[in-house]
Amino acid sequence: MFYALSIGMGLDPDERRELGYVYERDLQAVPTMAVVLAQPSRWIEQLPTGIDYSKVVHGEQGLVMHRSLPSEGTVVSKTNVVDIIDKGAGKGALLITRRMLHDKSSGALIATISQTIFCRADGGFGGTQRPAPAVHYLPERPADMTVKMPTSPQAALLYRLNGDLNPLHADPDVAAKAGFPRPILHGLATYGVAARAILKTVCGYDGRRLRSLSCRFSAPVFPGDTLQAEIWQDGDVASFRLRAIERDLVAVTNGRAEIRPADWSQ
Repeated sequence: MFYALSIGMGLDPDERRELGYVYERDLQAVPTMAVVLAQPSRWIEQLPTGIDYSKVVHGEQGLVMHRSLPSEGTVVSKTNVVDIIDKGAGKGALLITRRMLHDKSSGALIATISQTIFCRADGGFGGTQRPAPAVHYLPERPADMTVKMPTSPQAALLYRLNGDLNPLHADPDVAAKAGFPRPILHGLATYGVAARAILKTVCGYDGRRLRSLSCRFSAPVFPGDTLQAEIWQDGDVASFRLRAIERDLVAVTNGRAEIRPADWSQ
């Protein structure tokens, strides 16, 4: 329930379908909660990586749900670094990881979580310079549907309690040193807002139907921003982007969600 609240479930008191995620009656888990479960915390900063953690930002996020996320249970995970791409001196580096989330008691694979971290201050270390992995391109036609998704001014202060205590999202002085006018919203919080939009418009708020969700973060989001989701649906694939309305910029792009049939269950 806390995770659901931290990504904005319940902000609209008239949206009864969100109660299934924030009220203990018939409770279900938001599928994207998988990205915060059994996570390896701030290992980039805590291990001797040499990365300037204060300049790290979230680049891309991906999630594949192999089975429904239960509303209770114990999970374990293992994270691997699968690639490091040197963009060159002054251009930063891309750190790509993959995490496998399993049910502890049965060993069943629940989710595969992929993440690209943009290390803004760490390019030019001598690694191979090559293109980043290909992204999902959005359709060129007008969006099939749009929906406004407000965020709370307290969103980052709430979301950090899911386990990401990076002061960039809470401390104005730290944000200023990183080049931001005020604390920014976590990329994974914005990712959760994208999931809300897909659940609302395409899945009928049935979390079991969301098989995968991936996107690229293209601009910072500030707590309190109103995000407008633009969504294209082609069969079982929904493409999407999020636009910060007040600042007229695209904050999330190249979004792709794969939707299961309404009668799917596992």
